[in-house]
Amino acid sequence: MERSLTVADYQALAELRYQIRKFLHFSEEAARRSGLEPRQHQLMLSLKGLPHGVRPSITELAQRLQIQHHSAVELVNRLARGGYVRRERAGEDRRAVLLTLTRKGERILKELSLDHRAELRVQGPALIAALRRTIPMSKNRKGSFSRAASKT
Repeated sequence: MERSLTVADYQALAELRYQIRKFLHFSEEAARRSGLEPRQHQLMLSLKGLPHGVRPSITELAQRLQIQHHSAVELVNRLARGGYVRRERAGEDRRAVLLTLTRKGERILKELSLDHRAELRVQGPALIAALRRTIPMSKNRKGSFSRAASKT
């Protein structure tokens, strides 16, 4: 693995951070316009987008958002008070609390997600181009070039 960086490498990384930040700024503002804090929106999206078979627990959502458990509890409390999510006891283990979106939560999340998808159609090409510039090209065993991240 090469351990040196050129000015172009720094520029590529800076551009990637800029493009990510532009999209995150859009996302944060869209959440606020809909009456949510950005992390509330992120929690709702994480809840709706959990992989099949993953239990929708506060612990799981805290991990997916990379926040402390108590912070996730507070987010869920605020979302529950606002009528966006509800807590339910698990059928097999009544001690376990699982989360679901309410109809109101589903509606707001759908509107936000449609807006985000439309924005990605606009900002996505620049974001993808910036990401590609940060992934160095390397020669594979067959002598052709491939992205280092795709090597297995």
